[in-house]
Amino acid sequence: MTKIRILTFNTLYRGRTRVRMDALAELLERSDYDVVCLQEVISPLILAALRRGTRSYPHLARAWTFPIVRGGLVTLSRWPVTQVRYHPFTPARPARPEWLLNKGALFTRVQLPGGYLTVVNTHLSANMDMDWSPSNAYTKVEQAELRQLADAVNRIPRAEPLVAVGDFNIPRDSGYLQTFASVTGLQDATDGSTEPTYRPEYADIGAIDQFLVRPPLEAKTRVVFKEKLDLDGRPTPLSDHYGIEAILTPAGFVEGRG
Repeated sequence: MTKIRILTFNTLYRGRTRVRMDALAELLERSDYDVVCLQEVISPLILAALRRGTRSYPHLARAWTFPIVRGGLVTLSRWPVTQVRYHPFTPARPARPEWLLNKGALFTRVQLPGGYLTVVNTHLSANMDMDWSPSNAYTKVEQAELRQLADAVNRIPRAEPLVAVGDFNIPRDSGYLQTFASVTGLQDATDGSTEPTYRPEYADIGAIDQFLVRPPLEAKTRVVFKEKLDLDGRPTPLSDHYGIEAILTPAGFVEGRG
């Protein structure tokens, strides 16, 4: 295998969820993605329906916190999964319903024909004020979560190929995100693109979904799922987010134990 295809997508947990997730499952089955990282798959019932529609992805990573999927994070893979770990973020004020999700990062080690890849799927707390100034309370929460995520990423040996993807809820040009990349040695696979990943008709907050890779991995990204779908005769967005797909060149892959 010379190329690896990965998708990250925030699915949106409300609003015709089952219909949209059925459509997503159909798209995934027709795709050539090797690994799919999803956020906001909160309901075990919705996850079960998604699994029934994605039979070509026999391998699943997720964590449970009854009665929900922990953090709403799910990673599907067409290649064997050898290790799964969940790193929760420490809850920080202001108090908000998000605490019930126990947000964090899902670490999944995937065994590919050329070696192993660690896939980090995460969803940081939302900035309810849409204000990323240093004094904002939600900005401080996100900064603390980035530090926790950096600590978890840095525990993975630097020789291990790694990608970190998901809904970071932080604009791509934020200094906080750039600090995170510097501390972890990760690189922005989008090369700083400001193309929105949150649908502008909902809010003009730009590129808040991220795709970071650990060199010497190389990646070419593209924003996907922008078009509305005809669902039961109604034009419907697949989510309030767009997805990001990437084609990875597995330079530097190493063999290892699962």
